[in-house]
Amino acid sequence: MSMPTLKKRTMATLMWGRFRRNRAAVLGGAFVLFLILCAILAPVIAPYSYMQSNFLATYQSPSWQHWFGTDELGRDMLSRLLFSLRTASLIGFGAEAVELTLGLLVGAIAGYLGGAADTILMRVVDVVYGFPSLLFAIILVVMLGHSLFAILIAVAATSWVTMARIVRSQVIVVKQSDYIAAARGMGANWWQILRRYVLPNSLGPIAVTVTFGIPANMMVESALSLLGLGVQPPTPSWGALIANGEQAMFSFPYLLAFPAVTFAMTLLAFTFFGDGLRNVFDSKSMH
Repeated sequence: MSMPTLKKRTMATLMWGRFRRNRAAVLGGAFVLFLILCAILAPVIAPYSYMQSNFLATYQSPSWQHWFGTDELGRDMLSRLLFSLRTASLIGFGAEAVELTLGLLVGAIAGYLGGAADTILMRVVDVVYGFPSLLFAIILVVMLGHSLFAILIAVAATSWVTMARIVRSQVIVVKQSDYIAAARGMGANWWQILRRYVLPNSLGPIAVTVTFGIPANMMVESALSLLGLGVQPPTPSWGALIANGEQAMFSFPYLLAFPAVTFAMTLLAFTFFGDGLRNVFDSKSMH
């Protein structure tokens, strides 16, 4: 086994050991994995169709037949919650993938090239960053429509600037390392240096930012749904479920309790998981 491979395995073992000692992070990561599986398998594990109405079973309390009860149209709340999770996951992870792509591209180029490229790109970032994100998302949704793809793009367009700033700051630090100077001396061009050396050594903060960005995207999607600008019925969303439950919270509290508690647990799970990753990648605490 070569020394670089051994070193990578040793570092990975050390990082996993530090992450595993953080019980909240492990529980958060396990719950996040559970949510992802539920979102992927929603069509298989949902007991009913999320569109199936039964007017003879409206507003039924939780029971063995309907674990989370039914809504005003007799639709199974557990099934609708599972597909709401699927919708939120598609937007959360999909928008984060777009944000990561844009943020890496803009941040890496600005940080590595510097000069005029840095000035121009970061002025664009500052303009977008200074605009209220939710208002920007609302404008884009109104312009692009209420489709799932349009909402995904609207959410990503308001959030990629944070990733660009973080990537830029990391690239500026890493590019001053001795091994970057050695790579330049061996004739590597700027793109090869970015791809092989700079970005791999900036993965820690990027991974943490992605972990916190996914639930933030879910929150924006829920806020749009609360305003009536999210995915349109009959496709369920967390924001719409919470809004509907709020209207009947005193008569049928389960309609609000189940989606609200699940949403809160999801945000907490991502937060604990992200905190665990941040501690793992914190160079000051590595030993």
